[in-house]
Amino acid sequence: VLSIRSLQRGTRTSVVEGNGNVAARAAEEVRRYVRTYADLLKALGADLQNTGLQQWQQDRIIKNFVLQFPEFREITLFDSAANVVATSRIGRPRTTIPRDVPPTMDGVGMSPTFSDDELLPTAVFSAEMRQLGAPAGWLVGEFRLEQLWRMVDRIRIGGQGYAMVLAPDGELLAHGAPDKKALVAQRRNLSAHPLVAAILAGSDVKTPIATEYADEDGVRRLGVGTRMLPLGWIVVVEQPTDEAYATQFALQRQLTVAIVVALLAMISVGYLLGRGFIRPIVALKQGTQALAAGQLDARVDIRTGDEFSDLGDAFNTMARRLSELQEDVKRQERQATLGRLAAGFVHDLSHPVQNIGNSIRLLFREDQDQDTSDVLRRTIDRELGTLKRFMEDLRNLVNPRPIERFAVDVNPAFAEVVEASRADAQRAGVCIEGRFADGSLTIDGDRFALGRVFRNLLANAIQATQSGGRVTVITKRVGDRVAISVGDTGVGIPQDRLATIFDEFMTTKPGGLGLGLAISKRIVEQLDGTIAVESEAGKGTMFTVTFQSRENDAAASAAS
Repeated sequence: VLSIRSLQRGTRTSVVEGNGNVAARAAEEVRRYVRTYADLLKALGADLQNTGLQQWQQDRIIKNFVLQFPEFREITLFDSAANVVATSRIGRPRTTIPRDVPPTMDGVGMSPTFSDDELLPTAVFSAEMRQLGAPAGWLVGEFRLEQLWRMVDRIRIGGQGYAMVLAPDGELLAHGAPDKKALVAQRRNLSAHPLVAAILAGSDVKTPIATEYADEDGVRRLGVGTRMLPLGWIVVVEQPTDEAYATQFALQRQLTVAIVVALLAMISVGYLLGRGFIRPIVALKQGTQALAAGQLDARVDIRTGDEFSDLGDAFNTMARRLSELQEDVKRQERQATLGRLAAGFVHDLSHPVQNIGNSIRLLFREDQDQDTSDVLRRTIDRELGTLKRFMEDLRNLVNPRPIERFAVDVNPAFAEVVEASRADAQRAGVCIEGRFADGSLTIDGDRFALGRVFRNLLANAIQATQSGGRVTVITKRVGDRVAISVGDTGVGIPQDRLATIFDEFMTTKPGGLGLGLAISKRIVEQLDGTIAVESEAGKGTMFTVTFQSRENDAAASAAS
């Protein structure tokens, strides 16, 4: 296989380089052809600048020049005011001064090609005349590219390979294939051609590009193309792959036959001599694959009485030990999970339950006035709400409820959560700073669900920040997305815990259940958003939530 692939790579590289050389030589020949006539027009301009020539003499020189070089269909000399001075045409000239054609060949500009009355590709050469550094007029020539067809017709590769020349925009100027001549008359644009598209999209204008593709008739072809500077034309040489790789295919068939014969001979000998040697290896391989697939009850039965038999016994011992270790790991994971759940339940439920119990006992005392009773009832209601939210978190973690989307302005939604959290922050001695973006930041979301996310992030930041610290809330637009960041100056999160911070039952708080961030992440992802965390131990943590912005004004108005 390596020999065949090496042959393929070597032959293909050789064929591509050969066709690339043909394309490069063809491009150079076409460039010299166009450059020669551009230089002739420039030389004619130098002759016409002789100050001793009369207008009739300039007119005669131009007409003689056109007779000598019939590729120029018409040449006209204009003065600096765009007035006709002399022309090879009898009557009013058809050519005009091209204003948007920069000089590309030593001061001579060339317009995009077009078809003349005889459907021949034609371009306009223009050379600016200058005297003593000041503009003195223009020499404009209409140049027929008929000879370009004959040049392209002479370029052949093998029996079925042809060349074609295209304008910088992909318009076909010449094609060597007889059945493609009509495409030139139709001014067919081949910018969608696979090779032409690759060349137009490429930034390297000097290196030829090669590719294989199927043409309109379904024939696989090898094409090599290059740009022709300074005109920007494209020269493509294409050849059917069957012909281009004919030598390779013949050598490949011969090499394949030789390799197959050698392999069959080796397999036959190996089968006869190694039959007893291979069977225990196959058994060990199957057993290893079964273990890798999780079948820890897999065993091998090897009774050869040699080293393979010892290896089979060692494999069976290893499999039994792995099965025992797996059971130990499962048991320890169950115990650890139950331990985390129990600690989390005790931590999250003990405080509200204790508050409810104390409030109830105080309510039953006869010496309580009405105001104190109202405070105790509100405490009971608040703690019951806490227990209800805790149970809802557990239920949503197992079976998330669907979220309905509406236009939500992030700024007022987050501002409400910030204001509601200021009392907790003041009790903890933490300052909350809000930096809200100007204008509305509208997204598709659920105000209640987003509020839960914001409350979780803000509550975690306050709990992680020591007295005297600061919690910063920032909203801003980043490109076409809305970003909400909650940062604190707290203790930070160890780097080894960041990867699992959003997992269920994972928490950095002692006794916490670890559901808040997991639920927040699930809500954010349901709204097609992202949540990320950056933290440095001892310096603080920054959580950033991003959503796709809802750009239309109607949605912004509805949100407000």
